[in-house]
Amino acid sequence: MSDKFEFIDVEYAAYQESDEQYVPSIVKMCIWMEVSRSGFYGWRDKPESATAKRRRILALYVQKSFEDSDGTYGYRRVHADLVAWGVTAGPELVRSLLRELGLEPCQPRPWRVSLTAGDGQEHDIPDLVRRGLHR
Repeated sequence: MSDKFEFIDVEYAAYQESDEQYVPSIVKMCIWMEVSRSGFYGWRDKPESATAKRRRILALYVQKSFEDSDGTYGYRRVHADLVAWGVTAGPELVRSLLRELGLEPCQPRPWRVSLTAGDGQEHDIPDLVRRGLHR
């Protein structure tokens, strides 16, 4: 239900900011979404729950850890950072917060030493074993 209420709230705000002449009322949107008007206003006016507030604060910690790692940490390492910072959260909660925030870790390829520097040109390689003669 709260998804529908949130959708109505966001759409109404977007219509208010746009230059469109016709702005549907909240009453109309509630009818279209098949929800009660009193339910919408009750949802909008209620205070934020303790769980939602905690998730919002944890999301900031998760985002900080992810950005500090240049986007390479997955949920396990982010969870380890939170534990080191003294923030209590389970690994699955961290995992779901990463998904909600749209943060996807990218593991860089390991740096390897190259002993030769290519010049970008093709070269004839001599047939020192004479493999071309036995056809």
